[in-house]
Amino acid sequence: MRLQKSQSTLCEKDAIMDMMDSEKQLISLYATALFEGSTKSMRKAFSENLLAVSSDQYDLFTQMSARGYYKPAPAQKNLIDEANNTFKKEKNALKAE
Repeated sequence: MRLQKSQSTLCEKDAIMDMMDSEKQLISLYATALFEGSTKSMRKAFSENLLAVSSDQYDLFTQMSARGYYKPAPAQKNLIDEANNTFKKEKNALKAE
């Protein structure tokens, strides 16, 4: 079955979400490449690309937020406290070593 153009066109929200997913993947790939880069020039190029992609990702985030497509739920105090306690335990464990 062949789809017609009107059946295969993404709505704006889906298109932006797809772009956001692509940016997240690029960030991950550039971060890995940066850590594994073996020369200063290569690491510099990966670092510059990583910063550019992170800027693009933030621009997409602000567009999504402005259009009401991205509404993060407020963090629950008990989850914040739990994360804070976990961090403090890890920090103290590292100091003890």
